[in-house]
Amino acid sequence: MTPEVPALADVDVDRGGTNPQQDAERAFARGWGLVATDLDGTVIPRDRPVSARTLAAFAACAEAGIPVVPVTGRPPRWVTPLADEAGLRGLVVCANGALVYDLDAGEVVLEHPIAPDVLREVVARLRPVLPGIGFALEAVVGFRREPEYATRFDSGLEQRVAAFDELLVDAPPVVKILAKCPGVLSDEMVAIAARELDGIVNVTHSNAADSLIEIMAAGVSKATTLAEVAAQRGLQAPQVVAFGDMPNDLEMLRWAGRSYGMADGHPDARAAADDVAPPCGEDGVAQVLERLLSLRGR
Repeated sequence: MTPEVPALADVDVDRGGTNPQQDAERAFARGWGLVATDLDGTVIPRDRPVSARTLAAFAACAEAGIPVVPVTGRPPRWVTPLADEAGLRGLVVCANGALVYDLDAGEVVLEHPIAPDVLREVVARLRPVLPGIGFALEAVVGFRREPEYATRFDSGLEQRVAAFDELLVDAPPVVKILAKCPGVLSDEMVAIAARELDGIVNVTHSNAADSLIEIMAAGVSKATTLAEVAAQRGLQAPQVVAFGDMPNDLEMLRWAGRSYGMADGHPDARAAADDVAPPCGEDGVAQVLERLLSLRGR
């Protein structure tokens, strides 16, 4: 059964005026051409898979000629199973913009690596200010980590577990540095790292509950690489709707012509977006997409 499309309130009848957010949404819906969405905490609840309603909304967008492009912090190996489940094809922006992966070809088609001297500089600057920190390297292909970097998901699958300098030996291009510091929350780690690394890399995080930050090359973000992907389709920011829930989504939410922070997401994501979508667990992205599709062409 097709879910009922949530009604968009037409006017504030008691005051006789239109709602500016609703007007902006209507205007955007007439010409939008691409959906850019984060995955975890945005369309994938923390404790269950992508919902049938979200899958149906993605399929409806595709049928209308509006591609859905996942834009995630995940590496390609973590994206492929989800894309298969969601019926998504084409390009995925991975590793917070450091990679673009072609699901159809099964290969990386764009990469923004971090220079080896910058990798060493990052480590040298952060060790003194974050005692106990451990580092891991996400490469174009594969994952390497220090013993101090405890991993939950790739344990046993690493290309190498060794001291940092040894991780760089014969390493493929590195696109993202991951760093964990037990006892220091991600927001605090980002604040410290951004101060120490200002101008040489881009620092963010995707889970406020962890002690984990993600570091990309300077100038690389979900927004910058999404702009490249959109341009390949002849689209610009005003034609893109974006959804996100965490600080690694901020640039994308600010860049897109219309953006929604998840109601249950990080407060910075809600503040960066044009509007707030219902919580991930309530199929918030699907609710907004259903509404935009219903307004398209009006």
